[in-house]
Amino acid sequence: MAGRLRFVSMRWIIWRGFLSDMNMTEHEWDKLLRIKTTGRDDSHSDQYRYPYEPTPYSVLERLANSGYIRKSNLLLDYGCGKGRVEFYLSWQIKCRTIGIEYDNRIYEKAEENRKTAAAAERTTFVQANAEQFPVPEEVDRIYFFNPFSLEILQKAIRRIRESYYARPREMFLFFYYPSDEYISYLMTVDELMFSDEIDCGDLFGGKDSRERIVIFELRSQ
Repeated sequence: MAGRLRFVSMRWIIWRGFLSDMNMTEHEWDKLLRIKTTGRDDSHSDQYRYPYEPTPYSVLERLANSGYIRKSNLLLDYGCGKGRVEFYLSWQIKCRTIGIEYDNRIYEKAEENRKTAAAAERTTFVQANAEQFPVPEEVDRIYFFNPFSLEILQKAIRRIRESYYARPREMFLFFYYPSDEYISYLMTVDELMFSDEIDCGDLFGGKDSRERIVIFELRSQ
């Protein structure tokens, strides 16, 4: 039995590697994961909450392969939209994920995806405002793709710090396609230490300096 399990696991690893090498389109990834997340939606956006636009799967592949997120981690995604980050990482890494979405209509689409998704059992969605959401003490990985204004980010970081001090643990924050305004602020937070950067520029022609995932580690002062 053990030999058979090792064979099945190795075959699954090879299959996933094959998928990564196929340069699958956004629609093909959605079909594989049995979800619908493509397209942009700015119908409820304003100066504080930005339009829904999913992280490209190629970027999520690069994040998944970075080693910063493992099966034992619980990732929180601010502005999760229709749940692409949750479903992909829960499927690829088998970690648990929580997505926060303030827009009820988009939140309902995430829940609709959850009914059919390949990794639904490891995902949870919450309709809430980021600045009011109490960060669970089990969360140790946090993801942002410019979901809201600097004012809301500051309040979200305050909530994250409260959770950290309630139960100190290793915590990493990931910021994809961050604005200069975001980075300038994050550099002023005493508990946040720049840890690493995942370059994604080559995925899109290499001309946009914002095509990166900037990683900060949260530490006590």
